Amino acid sequence: MNTTICIITKEDLPSYEIAKGDALSNPVDRGLRKNDLERAMLLGNNEHQKVKIIFESTEGTMAVETTVWEVTQNYVILKSNMALPIRCVHRVDFFE
Repeated sequence: MNTTICIITKEDLPSYEIAKGDALSNPVDRGLRKNDLERAMLLGNNEHQKVKIIFESTEGTMAVETTVWEVTQNYVILKSNMALPIRCVHRVDFFE
């Protein structure tokens, strides 16, 4: 497994094709991911705090540092109205 993570800007997100399938196979991990995304949304809306979202594209593992504005059933809505499918997210890293 490739462990190199390429950091991109949120403006570059449309340039990348999202990998098929879910980045996480374990249902418990999927639930934790959803909780982390919702926490990131609260921090983004209340404190304008950025997080690092690690996700899977067809080109490999990527990361974007951004503010999360909304979490729907299937998507994470980022600042500047960029959307990322939840299924491609590996994890959310919070800044101290």
